[in-house]
Amino acid sequence: MSLKPYVLSLSIAAALTLAGGAQAARFDQMAIAGAAKGLARQQSAALQADSDDAFEATDVIVDADGTEHVRMQRSYRGLPVIGGDVVVHSNNGRFREASLTLHGRGRPSLSPRTSANEAQLVAGKDFNGTIESIESRGLVIYARGDKPVLAYEVNVQGASDTFGTANMRYFVDAANGKVLDRWNLFQTAAANGTGKSLLVGNVGIVTNSVSGGYQLVDPSRGNGSVYDAKGKNDTSANLRNATLFTDTDNVWGNNAESDRATVAGDIAYGVSKTWDYYKNVHGRNGIFNDGQGVKSYAHVKIYVGTGYTSNNAAWNGSAMEYGDGGTTWFPLVAVDVAGHEMSHGVTQATAGLAYSGESGGLNEANSDIFGTMVEYYANNSTDAPDYLIGEKIYRSNPGGTTALRYMFKPSLDGASADCWSSSVGSLNVHYSSGVGNHFFYLLAEGAVVPAGFGAGTSANLTAAKLVCNGNTAAGGIGRDAAQKIWYRALTVYMTSNTNYAAARTATLKAAADLYGTTSTQYAGVASAWSAVSVN
Repeated sequence: MSLKPYVLSLSIAAALTLAGGAQAARFDQMAIAGAAKGLARQQSAALQADSDDAFEATDVIVDADGTEHVRMQRSYRGLPVIGGDVVVHSNNGRFREASLTLHGRGRPSLSPRTSANEAQLVAGKDFNGTIESIESRGLVIYARGDKPVLAYEVNVQGASDTFGTANMRYFVDAANGKVLDRWNLFQTAAANGTGKSLLVGNVGIVTNSVSGGYQLVDPSRGNGSVYDAKGKNDTSANLRNATLFTDTDNVWGNNAESDRATVAGDIAYGVSKTWDYYKNVHGRNGIFNDGQGVKSYAHVKIYVGTGYTSNNAAWNGSAMEYGDGGTTWFPLVAVDVAGHEMSHGVTQATAGLAYSGESGGLNEANSDIFGTMVEYYANNSTDAPDYLIGEKIYRSNPGGTTALRYMFKPSLDGASADCWSSSVGSLNVHYSSGVGNHFFYLLAEGAVVPAGFGAGTSANLTAAKLVCNGNTAAGGIGRDAAQKIWYRALTVYMTSNTNYAAARTATLKAAADLYGTTSTQYAGVASAWSAVSVN
């Protein structure tokens, strides 16, 4: 797959192609971005900037009161600084503060002791699988550790016995040839007309009318489209050969798996609800905030290390993929799964949370959080909203209490962390996400035991069991405030290397911006983090 690891939500060069008010707005963004670059040069100490650092704006957010937030990528003598990204906050051009994780101004020697070819060999060996492509992206400054290190970035794509279907970013030390870090841009939901859908009944969907029929393309949402991958493995060649779903009567599917268009209807519905959620709740126009939809692939097999499986769904860096399930699971096309996958794209386009360590757990938690909020936004009676992830995909779930993940008590899945500890960052990102999921549940709902999990059930939960510090009065500020605080923290304050401690700071800043430091919402954020041992 030819997938790009960097996606910019602000394309300054595109300004000249716009007209009228849109052109004026884009020129305003250009001016703000330019001013922020000037502030970055002036505020070198606050940005931990060396005199040879340079900054390029990738996103601009302006609040109603004129406060500006400019997200920028950092380079040093022309080399990208991985983990050096920063958000410059200002008001009417006056510097306020910066959000970043870089701790020092020291920079490494730019003389490598190993070659790019050696780095590719190291990455290829670590990949441990069938490689479709391997490419050196050149030298970078890797700054996610204790101090910046000169490294090679290597992109490896294929099917890995360790990582499954993979589009990997490797960082190999240019001095000793050791792997410093790696993560998968292919991010999955599980560790493991009229749409006659499978999981939510008959639903209205928007399609594209063409000569002789209809295409499963939504012109009202950036021409997002759904393709049939025909049950094949998700290699680049197979995805290129996938076919767009078409129909003659604009009725898609038959509410059963016997019609291949049925789950396409589920996907189109889930994608439309996710698009509408981001637009109507957060003012975001598509994954990349550019008004453009993306492709979704139905009937895909995804490699998970032991072989290709239909028991998964994924964001592959530029599109969504949905498997057909199996004996345990229905096709993985539930609304919260669609919201989860699209939200990986939003993370990629904003904070860019690296998919390893605690930042990887936050990346996964963000997708679970917004996947759940999409489910509440859809409010479909056939898929009652809750804080269970993927409960609708189980073929046998009579009590409705079996799920992939449980946000109110993550450890119910047998592997996820309820409370932060120093070892959380070493967990699989689907399990370290438990801390973020748990925080958000407590923030929104408080220590309230959901129906079906209280006394007398197999879970036998109490309010005291939902918190890590005994404070059953933590959080409870409501979903509306909680989701707005989290979104602002993600898009304005988090950066690629944000960990849980920094996420606490980011959400407190977001709560202060939206509601004030003396508000119940601000206090709720603080107490909810403490209730999951992030202090």
